[in-house]
Amino acid sequence: MKKTNIRLFLSLFISLNWVTVGCGLLGTNTEDSGNNANTTSGAESLKVGTLLPITGDLSSIGQNMPTAVQLAVDTINACGGVNGQPVTLVKEDSQTDPVAGSAAMTKLTEVDKVAGVVGAFASSVSTAALDVAVRNNVMMISPGSTSPIFTQRAKTGDFNGYWARTAPPDTYQAQALAALAKKQGFQNVSTVVINNDYGVAFEQEFVNSFQDLGGTVLNSSNPVRYDPKAVTLDSEASATFANNPQAVAGVLYAETGSLLLQAAFKQGLTNGVTVLLTDGVYSEDFTKQVGKTADGNSIIAGALGTVPGADGKALEDFKNLWAERTNNTPITAFVPHTWDATILLMLAAQAAGENSGEAIKGKIREVSGGEGTEVTDPCQAMELLRNGEQINYQGASGNVDIDENGDVVGVYDVWQVQPDGSIEIIDKVSPIVQ
Repeated sequence: MKKTNIRLFLSLFISLNWVTVGCGLLGTNTEDSGNNANTTSGAESLKVGTLLPITGDLSSIGQNMPTAVQLAVDTINACGGVNGQPVTLVKEDSQTDPVAGSAAMTKLTEVDKVAGVVGAFASSVSTAALDVAVRNNVMMISPGSTSPIFTQRAKTGDFNGYWARTAPPDTYQAQALAALAKKQGFQNVSTVVINNDYGVAFEQEFVNSFQDLGGTVLNSSNPVRYDPKAVTLDSEASATFANNPQAVAGVLYAETGSLLLQAAFKQGLTNGVTVLLTDGVYSEDFTKQVGKTADGNSIIAGALGTVPGADGKALEDFKNLWAERTNNTPITAFVPHTWDATILLMLAAQAAGENSGEAIKGKIREVSGGEGTEVTDPCQAMELLRNGEQINYQGASGNVDIDENGDVVGVYDVWQVQPDGSIEIIDKVSPIVQ
Protein backbone atom coordinates (compact mmCIF):
# COMPACT_ATOMS: atom_id res chain seq x y z
CA MET A 1 0.00 0.00 0.00
CA LYS A 2 1.47 3.34 -0.99
CA LYS A 3 1.92 6.05 1.66
CA THR A 4 -0.66 8.36 0.04
CA ASN A 5 -3.25 5.60 0.05
CA ILE A 6 -2.41 4.70 3.64
CA ARG A 7 -2.91 8.28 4.81
CA LEU A 8 -6.17 8.57 2.85
CA PHE A 9 -7.47 5.34 4.36
CA LEU A 10 -6.39 6.43 7.85
CA SER A 11 -8.19 9.75 7.45
CA LEU A 12 -11.41 8.04 6.39
CA PHE A 13 -11.06 5.33 9.04
CA ILE A 14 -10.68 7.69 11.98
CA SER A 15 -13.17 10.29 10.77
CA LEU A 16 -15.88 7.57 10.67
CA ASN A 17 -14.93 6.47 14.20
CA TRP A 18 -14.41 2.89 13.17
CA VAL A 19 -11.89 2.19 15.90
CA THR A 20 -14.03 0.58 18.59
CA VAL A 21 -12.76 -1.94 21.10
CA GLY A 22 -13.87 -5.46 20.34
CA CYS A 23 -16.28 -4.58 17.52
CA GLY A 24 -14.29 -6.34 14.81
CA LEU A 25 -14.87 -3.62 12.20
CA LEU A 26 -11.75 -4.66 10.37
CA GLY A 27 -13.31 -8.09 9.95
CA THR A 28 -13.22 -11.23 12.01
CA ASN A 29 -11.71 -13.41 9.32
CA THR A 30 -8.01 -13.75 10.05
CA GLU A 31 -7.25 -15.79 6.99
CA ASP A 32 -5.04 -13.83 4.60
CA SER A 33 -5.74 -14.14 0.88
CA GLY A 34 -2.19 -13.16 0.00
CA ASN A 35 1.24 -14.53 0.77
CA ASN A 36 1.19 -13.82 4.52
CA ALA A 37 3.87 -15.70 6.40
CA ASN A 38 3.11 -14.00 9.74
CA THR A 39 -0.62 -14.23 10.41
CA THR A 40 -2.11 -16.29 13.20
CA SER A 41 -5.59 -17.55 12.38
CA GLY A 42 -8.21 -17.87 15.08
CA ALA A 43 -6.08 -16.36 17.87
CA GLU A 44 -7.19 -13.58 20.20
CA SER A 45 -6.52 -10.06 19.02
CA LEU A 46 -3.57 -8.12 20.36
CA LYS A 47 -4.28 -6.24 23.58
CA VAL A 48 -2.04 -3.30 24.45
CA GLY A 49 -2.18 -1.44 27.76
CA THR A 50 -0.97 1.97 28.84
CA LEU A 51 0.39 2.92 32.26
CA LEU A 52 0.94 6.67 32.01
CA PRO A 53 0.67 9.68 34.39
CA ILE A 54 -2.76 11.18 33.81
CA THR A 55 -2.67 12.52 37.37
CA GLY A 56 0.04 13.10 39.96
CA ASP A 57 3.40 14.82 39.98
CA LEU A 58 4.20 14.12 36.30
CA SER A 59 0.75 14.72 34.83
CA SER A 60 1.82 18.03 33.28
CA ILE A 61 4.25 16.10 31.08
CA GLY A 62 2.17 12.97 30.64
CA GLN A 63 -1.08 14.51 29.45
CA ASN A 64 -0.42 13.99 25.73
CA MET A 65 1.10 10.51 25.97
CA PRO A 66 -2.19 8.55 25.90
CA THR A 67 -3.17 10.49 22.79
CA ALA A 68 0.03 9.35 21.07
CA VAL A 69 -0.73 5.73 21.97
CA GLN A 70 -4.29 6.00 20.68
CA LEU A 71 -3.09 7.58 17.45
CA ALA A 72 -0.59 4.76 16.92
CA VAL A 73 -3.24 2.09 17.51
CA ASP A 74 -5.71 3.88 15.22
CA THR A 75 -3.04 4.08 12.53
CA ILE A 76 -2.26 0.37 12.62
CA ASN A 77 -5.92 -0.61 12.84
CA ALA A 78 -6.66 1.57 9.82
CA CYS A 79 -4.23 -0.43 7.69
CA GLY A 80 -5.25 -3.91 8.71
CA GLY A 81 -4.49 -4.33 12.42
CA VAL A 82 -2.07 -6.92 13.79
CA ASN A 83 -2.19 -10.55 12.73
CA GLY A 84 -5.43 -9.92 10.87
CA GLN A 85 -7.36 -8.34 13.73
CA PRO A 86 -7.82 -4.86 15.23
CA VAL A 87 -5.70 -3.98 18.26
CA THR A 88 -7.52 -3.41 21.55
CA LEU A 89 -6.26 -0.64 23.86
CA VAL A 90 -6.72 -0.56 27.65
CA LYS A 91 -5.67 2.64 29.42
CA GLU A 92 -4.65 2.98 33.06
CA ASP A 93 -3.47 5.97 35.10
CA SER A 94 -0.20 5.44 36.96
CA GLN A 95 -1.00 8.48 39.16
CA THR A 96 2.80 8.99 39.28
CA ASP A 97 2.65 6.67 42.27
CA PRO A 98 4.44 3.31 42.60
CA VAL A 99 1.65 1.71 44.65
CA ALA A 100 -1.07 2.81 42.25
CA GLY A 101 1.10 1.86 39.30
CA SER A 102 1.70 -1.65 40.61
CA ALA A 103 -2.03 -2.12 41.18
CA ALA A 104 -2.82 -0.86 37.69
CA MET A 105 -0.24 -3.20 36.17
CA THR A 106 -1.78 -6.10 38.07
CA LYS A 107 -5.15 -5.25 36.53
CA LEU A 108 -3.68 -4.90 33.03
CA THR A 109 -1.81 -8.19 33.18
CA GLU A 110 -4.07 -10.43 35.25
CA VAL A 111 -7.55 -9.10 34.46
CA ASP A 112 -7.28 -7.42 31.05
CA LYS A 113 -4.68 -9.97 29.84
CA VAL A 114 -2.67 -7.48 27.78
CA ALA A 115 0.41 -8.69 25.92
CA GLY A 116 2.32 -5.42 26.10
CA VAL A 117 2.25 -2.17 28.03
CA VAL A 118 3.37 1.31 27.02
CA GLY A 119 4.73 2.71 30.26
CA ALA A 120 5.38 3.55 32.84
CA PHE A 121 6.82 7.06 32.73
CA ALA A 122 8.15 7.66 36.23
CA SER A 123 11.08 5.36 36.93
CA SER A 124 9.76 4.64 40.41
CA VAL A 125 6.46 3.44 38.92
CA SER A 126 8.20 1.28 36.32
CA THR A 127 10.32 -0.29 39.06
CA ALA A 128 7.18 -1.24 40.97
CA ALA A 129 5.26 -2.40 37.89
CA LEU A 130 8.02 -4.37 36.19
CA ASP A 131 7.99 -7.27 38.61
CA VAL A 132 4.28 -7.72 37.88
CA ALA A 133 4.86 -7.53 34.12
CA VAL A 134 7.74 -10.00 34.14
CA ARG A 135 5.84 -12.44 36.34
CA ASN A 136 2.99 -12.41 33.81
CA ASN A 137 5.21 -12.52 30.68
CA VAL A 138 4.07 -9.07 29.53
CA MET A 139 6.38 -6.81 27.50
CA MET A 140 6.88 -3.27 28.86
CA ILE A 141 8.22 -0.45 26.72
CA SER A 142 8.62 2.83 28.54
CA PRO A 143 8.71 6.14 26.67
CA GLY A 144 10.46 7.91 29.52
CA SER A 145 11.62 5.88 32.54
CA THR A 146 15.23 6.96 32.29
CA SER A 147 16.86 5.73 35.50
CA PRO A 148 20.14 3.82 34.98
CA ILE A 149 18.91 1.24 37.48
CA PHE A 150 17.04 -0.52 34.66
CA THR A 151 20.25 -1.03 32.71
CA GLN A 152 21.92 -2.45 35.79
CA ARG A 153 19.05 -4.84 36.53
CA ALA A 154 18.75 -5.90 32.89
CA LYS A 155 22.43 -6.87 32.88
CA THR A 156 21.78 -9.26 35.76
CA GLY A 157 18.81 -10.80 33.95
CA ASP A 158 16.11 -9.47 36.30
CA PHE A 159 13.66 -8.69 33.51
CA ASN A 160 14.13 -11.75 31.30
CA GLY A 161 13.90 -9.50 28.24
CA TYR A 162 10.44 -8.09 29.05
CA TRP A 163 11.73 -4.52 29.32
CA ALA A 164 12.75 -1.82 26.84
CA ARG A 165 12.55 1.95 26.54
CA THR A 166 12.53 4.44 23.70
CA ALA A 167 14.12 7.25 25.75
CA PRO A 168 17.82 6.95 26.59
CA PRO A 169 18.87 6.26 30.19
CA ASP A 170 19.94 9.09 32.46
CA THR A 171 23.46 7.73 32.33
CA TYR A 172 23.60 9.75 29.13
CA GLN A 173 21.40 12.68 30.12
CA ALA A 174 23.38 13.27 33.32
CA GLN A 175 26.54 13.39 31.23
CA ALA A 176 24.84 15.82 28.85
CA LEU A 177 23.76 18.08 31.74
CA ALA A 178 27.32 18.01 33.12
CA ALA A 179 28.63 18.94 29.67
CA LEU A 180 26.13 21.80 29.53
CA ALA A 181 27.21 23.08 32.97
CA LYS A 182 30.85 22.99 31.87
CA LYS A 183 29.99 24.73 28.58
CA GLN A 184 28.32 27.51 30.58
CA GLY A 185 31.58 28.04 32.45
CA PHE A 186 30.43 26.86 35.88
CA GLN A 187 33.23 25.69 38.13
CA ASN A 188 31.12 24.74 41.14
CA VAL A 189 27.53 23.57 41.50
CA SER A 190 25.24 22.02 44.08
CA THR A 191 22.58 19.39 43.54
CA VAL A 192 19.06 18.71 44.78
CA VAL A 193 17.02 15.71 43.70
CA ILE A 194 13.77 13.91 44.35
CA ASN A 195 14.54 10.89 46.50
CA ASN A 196 13.59 8.07 44.14
CA ASP A 197 15.22 5.90 41.47
CA TYR A 198 15.14 8.71 38.93
CA GLY A 199 16.57 11.45 41.12
CA VAL A 200 19.28 9.57 42.99
CA ALA A 201 20.70 7.68 40.00
CA PHE A 202 20.77 10.87 37.92
CA GLU A 203 22.50 12.77 40.71
CA GLN A 204 25.20 10.16 41.12
CA GLU A 205 26.01 10.08 37.41
CA PHE A 206 25.95 13.89 37.16
CA VAL A 207 28.34 14.29 40.10
CA ASN A 208 30.81 11.81 38.62
CA SER A 209 30.60 13.38 35.15
CA PHE A 210 30.97 16.98 36.32
CA GLN A 211 33.91 16.10 38.53
CA ASP A 212 35.53 14.23 35.63
CA LEU A 213 35.27 17.49 33.67
CA GLY A 214 37.16 19.33 36.42
CA GLY A 215 34.15 20.82 38.21
CA THR A 216 33.32 20.80 41.90
CA VAL A 217 30.03 19.62 43.41
CA LEU A 218 29.83 21.51 46.67
CA ASN A 219 27.45 19.16 48.47
CA SER A 220 28.63 15.84 47.03
CA SER A 221 29.38 14.49 50.49
CA ASN A 222 25.98 15.59 51.85
CA PRO A 223 23.52 15.56 48.95
CA VAL A 224 20.05 17.07 49.26
CA ARG A 225 17.39 14.48 48.44
CA TYR A 226 13.82 15.44 49.20
CA ASP A 227 10.78 13.31 50.04
CA PRO A 228 8.47 12.82 47.01
CA LYS A 229 5.50 13.29 49.37
CA ALA A 230 6.83 16.52 50.92
CA VAL A 231 4.45 19.46 51.31
CA THR A 232 7.08 21.98 52.48
CA LEU A 233 10.72 22.14 51.40
CA ASP A 234 12.11 25.20 53.16
CA SER A 235 15.02 23.45 54.87
CA GLU A 236 15.92 21.53 51.71
CA ALA A 237 15.99 24.78 49.74
CA SER A 238 18.26 26.38 52.30
CA ALA A 239 20.65 23.43 52.27
CA THR A 240 20.73 23.32 48.47
CA PHE A 241 21.70 26.93 47.94
CA ALA A 242 24.20 27.10 50.81
CA ASN A 243 27.90 27.70 50.06
CA ASN A 244 27.18 30.09 47.16
CA PRO A 245 27.05 27.73 44.18
CA GLN A 246 27.27 29.21 40.70
CA ALA A 247 24.51 26.84 39.62
CA VAL A 248 22.13 24.33 41.16
CA ALA A 249 21.35 21.11 39.29
CA GLY A 250 17.83 20.08 40.22
CA VAL A 251 16.45 16.67 39.31
CA LEU A 252 12.84 17.34 40.20
CA TYR A 253 9.19 16.58 39.56
CA ALA A 254 6.85 19.45 38.82
CA GLU A 255 4.67 19.74 41.92
CA THR A 256 7.36 19.18 44.54
CA GLY A 257 10.07 20.89 42.48
CA SER A 258 8.00 24.05 42.24
CA LEU A 259 7.64 24.06 46.04
CA LEU A 260 11.41 23.84 46.46
CA LEU A 261 12.20 26.66 44.04
CA GLN A 262 9.47 28.88 45.50
CA ALA A 263 10.98 28.32 48.95
CA ALA A 264 14.46 29.21 47.70
CA PHE A 265 13.16 32.38 46.05
CA LYS A 266 11.27 33.49 49.16
CA GLN A 267 14.44 33.02 51.19
CA GLY A 268 16.36 35.22 48.74
CA LEU A 269 18.67 32.39 47.74
CA THR A 270 18.24 32.36 43.96
CA ASN A 271 19.85 35.69 43.03
CA GLY A 272 22.82 35.15 40.74
CA VAL A 273 22.40 31.37 40.72
CA THR A 274 21.54 29.53 37.50
CA VAL A 275 19.14 26.64 37.92
CA LEU A 276 19.90 23.57 35.79
CA LEU A 277 16.91 21.29 35.20
CA THR A 278 16.00 18.03 33.47
CA ASP A 279 13.19 16.31 31.60
CA GLY A 280 11.11 15.79 34.75
CA VAL A 281 9.98 19.43 34.70
CA TYR A 282 10.06 20.16 30.98
CA SER A 283 6.66 21.86 30.89
CA GLU A 284 5.30 25.40 30.94
CA ASP A 285 2.83 24.17 33.55
CA PHE A 286 5.86 23.75 35.80
CA THR A 287 7.11 27.30 35.28
CA LYS A 288 3.60 28.54 36.05
CA GLN A 289 3.58 26.51 39.25
CA VAL A 290 6.91 28.03 40.31
CA GLY A 291 5.37 31.48 39.87
CA LYS A 292 6.48 35.01 39.08
CA THR A 293 8.38 37.85 40.73
CA ALA A 294 6.78 41.13 41.73
CA ASP A 295 7.65 42.61 38.33
CA GLY A 296 5.89 39.77 36.49
CA ASN A 297 8.87 37.71 35.37
CA SER A 298 9.27 33.99 35.98
CA ILE A 299 11.06 33.21 39.22
CA ILE A 300 13.33 30.85 37.28
CA ALA A 301 13.83 32.96 34.14
CA GLY A 302 17.14 31.98 32.58
CA ALA A 303 17.06 28.44 33.95
CA LEU A 304 18.56 25.89 31.58
CA GLY A 305 17.66 22.25 31.14
CA THR A 306 18.09 19.11 29.10
CA VAL A 307 15.45 16.79 27.69
CA PRO A 308 15.71 13.79 25.36
CA GLY A 309 15.20 15.17 21.88
CA ALA A 310 13.56 13.65 18.86
CA ASP A 311 15.48 13.43 15.59
CA GLY A 312 14.16 10.30 13.94
CA LYS A 313 13.64 9.83 10.22
CA ALA A 314 9.89 9.51 10.83
CA LEU A 315 9.61 12.73 12.83
CA GLU A 316 8.27 15.01 10.08
CA ASP A 317 5.60 12.53 9.03
CA PHE A 318 4.62 12.09 12.67
CA LYS A 319 4.43 15.85 13.19
CA ASN A 320 2.09 16.18 10.21
CA LEU A 321 -0.15 13.34 11.36
CA TRP A 322 -0.20 14.66 14.93
CA ALA A 323 -1.13 18.19 13.81
CA GLU A 324 -3.90 16.83 11.60
CA ARG A 325 -5.41 14.56 14.24
CA THR A 326 -5.05 16.82 17.30
CA ASN A 327 -5.98 20.19 15.79
CA ASN A 328 -2.37 21.38 15.99
CA THR A 329 -1.84 20.55 19.64
CA PRO A 330 1.86 21.16 20.40
CA ILE A 331 4.02 18.04 20.52
CA THR A 332 5.27 17.93 24.09
CA ALA A 333 8.28 16.06 25.45
CA PHE A 334 8.26 12.27 25.08
CA VAL A 335 5.26 12.20 22.73
CA PRO A 336 7.39 10.87 19.80
CA HIS A 337 8.92 8.33 22.19
CA THR A 338 5.42 7.21 23.21
CA TRP A 339 4.36 6.80 19.58
CA ASP A 340 7.46 4.73 18.83
CA ALA A 341 6.97 2.51 21.89
CA THR A 342 3.42 1.69 20.79
CA ILE A 343 4.37 1.07 17.16
CA LEU A 344 7.21 -1.25 18.20
CA LEU A 345 4.90 -3.42 20.33
CA MET A 346 2.56 -3.92 17.40
CA LEU A 347 5.30 -4.51 14.84
CA ALA A 348 6.93 -7.11 17.07
CA ALA A 349 3.65 -8.99 17.47
CA GLN A 350 3.14 -9.00 13.70
CA ALA A 351 6.71 -10.15 13.11
CA ALA A 352 6.15 -13.02 15.53
CA GLY A 353 2.75 -13.92 14.13
CA GLU A 354 1.49 -14.22 17.68
CA ASN A 355 -0.19 -11.77 20.07
CA SER A 356 1.58 -12.71 23.29
CA GLY A 357 4.12 -10.95 25.46
CA GLU A 358 6.61 -13.75 24.98
CA ALA A 359 6.31 -13.47 21.20
CA ILE A 360 6.72 -9.68 21.30
CA LYS A 361 9.79 -10.04 23.50
CA GLY A 362 11.36 -12.36 20.99
CA LYS A 363 11.00 -9.93 18.08
CA ILE A 364 11.37 -6.45 19.61
CA ARG A 365 15.08 -6.06 18.89
CA GLU A 366 14.74 -7.50 15.40
CA VAL A 367 12.07 -5.01 14.29
CA SER A 368 13.75 -2.05 16.00
CA GLY A 369 17.31 -2.50 14.83
CA GLY A 370 17.83 -5.63 12.84
CA GLU A 371 19.18 -6.15 9.34
CA GLY A 372 15.84 -5.78 7.59
CA THR A 373 14.56 -3.01 5.32
CA GLU A 374 14.69 0.42 6.90
CA VAL A 375 11.15 1.79 7.06
CA THR A 376 9.56 4.85 8.68
CA ASP A 377 5.89 4.39 7.78
CA PRO A 378 4.17 1.99 10.23
CA CYS A 379 1.68 0.73 7.65
CA GLN A 380 4.44 0.02 5.14
CA ALA A 381 6.31 -1.78 7.92
CA MET A 382 3.24 -3.92 8.65
CA GLU A 383 2.81 -4.74 4.98
CA LEU A 384 6.43 -5.90 4.71
CA LEU A 385 6.04 -8.07 7.80
CA ARG A 386 2.83 -9.60 6.45
CA ASN A 387 4.78 -10.57 3.36
CA GLY A 388 7.34 -12.36 5.51
CA GLU A 389 10.06 -9.72 5.13
CA GLN A 390 12.29 -8.33 7.89
CA ILE A 391 12.28 -4.64 8.83
CA ASN A 392 14.36 -2.09 10.72
CA TYR A 393 11.87 0.48 12.03
CA GLN A 394 13.13 4.06 12.03
CA GLY A 395 11.11 6.01 14.56
CA ALA A 396 10.03 9.57 15.19
CA SER A 397 12.13 9.85 18.36
CA GLY A 398 15.23 8.28 16.78
CA ASN A 399 16.43 5.08 15.19
CA VAL A 400 15.15 3.19 18.29
CA ASP A 401 17.87 0.55 18.02
CA ILE A 402 17.15 -1.31 21.26
CA ASP A 403 20.20 -3.04 22.73
CA GLU A 404 20.47 -6.18 24.84
CA ASN A 405 19.63 -4.19 27.99
CA GLY A 406 16.54 -2.57 26.48
CA ASP A 407 18.30 0.78 26.01
CA VAL A 408 18.60 3.28 23.17
CA VAL A 409 21.01 6.19 22.69
CA GLY A 410 19.56 9.62 21.92
CA VAL A 411 20.31 13.29 21.56
CA TYR A 412 19.40 16.02 24.05
CA ASP A 413 17.75 19.36 23.50
CA VAL A 414 18.84 22.30 25.66
CA TRP A 415 15.89 24.38 26.82
CA GLN A 416 15.70 27.71 28.57
CA VAL A 417 12.99 29.38 30.64
CA GLN A 418 12.11 32.79 29.21
CA PRO A 419 11.10 35.83 31.34
CA ASP A 420 7.41 35.20 30.62
CA GLY A 421 7.70 31.58 31.76
CA SER A 422 7.65 30.06 28.29
CA ILE A 423 10.20 27.44 27.28
CA GLU A 424 12.41 27.60 24.20
CA ILE A 425 14.81 25.03 22.72
CA ILE A 426 18.07 26.90 22.24
CA ASP A 427 20.70 24.26 21.53
CA LYS A 428 21.57 20.57 21.52
CA VAL A 429 24.14 18.80 23.63
CA SER A 430 25.59 15.30 23.38
CA PRO A 431 26.41 13.00 26.26
CA ILE A 432 30.03 12.51 27.18
CA VAL A 433 31.39 9.26 25.76
CA GLN A 434 33.23 7.56 28.60
